Amino acid sequence: MATLLSEQKPEVLERVNANTAARKQKALLIKFGITSLAVLLLSLWVMPLFYGIVTSLKTKEQISDPKASILPAAAITVEFEGKEYDVYSVPFEDGTVRELALYKKGRQASTFIDPNNLSAEPIEWEGIWRQLEQARTVSPTWSNYPEAWNTVKFGRMLWNTFFYATVGMIGAVSSAAIVAYGFSRFDFPFKNVLFIILISTIILPPQVTSVPTYAFWVSLDMVPSWWPLIIPMFFSNAYNVFFLRQFFLTIPREMEEAAKIDGAGPLRTFWSVILPQSGPALVAISLFHFFFAWNDFFGPLIYLTGARDQVPITVGLTFFNGIYASQPQLIQAASIMTLIIPLAIFFFAQRYFVQGIVITGNK
Repeated sequence: MATLLSEQKPEVLERVNANTAARKQKALLIKFGITSLAVLLLSLWVMPLFYGIVTSLKTKEQISDPKASILPAAAITVEFEGKEYDVYSVPFEDGTVRELALYKKGRQASTFIDPNNLSAEPIEWEGIWRQLEQARTVSPTWSNYPEAWNTVKFGRMLWNTFFYATVGMIGAVSSAAIVAYGFSRFDFPFKNVLFIILISTIILPPQVTSVPTYAFWVSLDMVPSWWPLIIPMFFSNAYNVFFLRQFFLTIPREMEEAAKIDGAGPLRTFWSVILPQSGPALVAISLFHFFFAWNDFFGPLIYLTGARDQVPITVGLTFFNGIYASQPQLIQAASIMTLIIPLAIFFFAQRYFVQGIVITGNK
């Protein structure tokens, strides 16, 4: 029996090793597939941004040229005898390809000169020069950005957008935090009913209330102005309240009880205990609203009509697009400049942003 087991042991070990190797290979293939899918989706998502950046660095002629490359590349030319000649990639019978300047054009044969040695003899080349690929070099047009900045009052629009997003963010976060604190820590009549009514406003389409809301602000003679856009932010938002309420519920009540023993009232507890523990959630809500206000188009469009000096970037870019529709490079340059501040803010605050989303709702 011992001899039989000793003979079967190597075979068992081989099968175990083979199964282990197969599982590792399968896991590796799964990881590779998931990574490839993630890279593909990320590439598709980043592609419009890449196109916008590349287009913003091109000239109007490069955009309209059907033979131009994807990158902002300018055609290479060389000056000879007081004239400029285009440079082409010219193939020869020996398989080499040289970049030569087209000196004299012909139907079946053309004359080229060497850009690196203009004093050399011209080179006769047989073939149709129109079929040659023109030589290009990467040449980004950085001047599109200052030109787009100076074409419209971009600095003024940037300040208007930053003002609207910042003030609205302060109002939205502060009001939502107070309301969420009440729903998460106090018991009062019809608490659950009121909370359900508040949450139900999330499913209410904004188009339903836009007309009566606009008529209300017109009756108060506050159109056109910033007040119809800023004042509602100080009356809380159902999504923000729900988000912060779920986070406040994760904070141990023992901390509040300790503060109460030390003589702290509800407001002092809210300021000294709840808010310091809710940093990630507050940052997440702040970023949510800041990006919403930064990209808001419909509200400023209807409430700031007739006040061109007060419009944010979203509305200002629409006017800009209408005036300079024939120059897409300036439109893309202006659009890229509007992304710099939100991207910078998200980059520096992404750790708190992700932490606030992950922790919310987990006890």
